[in-house]
Amino acid sequence: MTVDDREALTQLRSMAMRCDHAELVTELRRQPWPDDSLQLIGDGLLAAVWDSAEGAVDLAHACVTALRERDWDGDQELADALAAALGSGPTPMLRPLPVDLEELAMVLEGDPVHGGGRIDLRTGEVWPQSAIEYAEEVGEIEEDDDDPERWLWVHCEGSHQGYRDMERFIEDLDDQEFGDRLAHAISGRGAFRRFKDRLSERPALITRWHAFSSDRQRGRARSWLEASGHTPIRRREGPPR
Repeated sequence: MTVDDREALTQLRSMAMRCDHAELVTELRRQPWPDDSLQLIGDGLLAAVWDSAEGAVDLAHACVTALRERDWDGDQELADALAAALGSGPTPMLRPLPVDLEELAMVLEGDPVHGGGRIDLRTGEVWPQSAIEYAEEVGEIEEDDDDPERWLWVHCEGSHQGYRDMERFIEDLDDQEFGDRLAHAISGRGAFRRFKDRLSERPALITRWHAFSSDRQRGRARSWLEASGHTPIRRREGPPR
């Protein structure tokens, strides 16, 4: 990944996150899409289709195809949501919820001892366990407030999938010698820290790793959420009425 590639990926993420649909469409038309960022791209295009952004429809159709071909966790769910927005597939029978998938992923894949949390079904806000405990201490919420109509509990699933992400990332590297060094680094306790330390020797790979791991975590969070009967939407966006 070159400096230009890294800058393009950073710009793409910024445009998608700030809902700059016209600029996102222009950028996606201009250059090949990074395969490691299809979840981010798909979310951006979904919002662009809802907003009737010019040129978004053709790109969204292409994204549906790319997601179905890649087939990571959450890809089929996002492809279905895009197809429904495009009118080329059925609308999933799921409850829309304005959840930040990155925040949800942090709760899902955090420390299994102190992790977990819940989602406020009224607002879509993700509450880590530490935030719940603090809110209970200051009286913001009641300690016995476990109303299933308000809260969706999130049980921490640990770091197993994150470890598998490192393995898969290493498998996909073209540099076998450096890949072998990374594989050695993730053996035993402290694997995540050693992996990042070793990866810092190749700055160009750091951006690629962040995009790769973020997209996989985002997809797993989407898959988990939809298994619970919900589909993520942006807090400032929604399908047209």
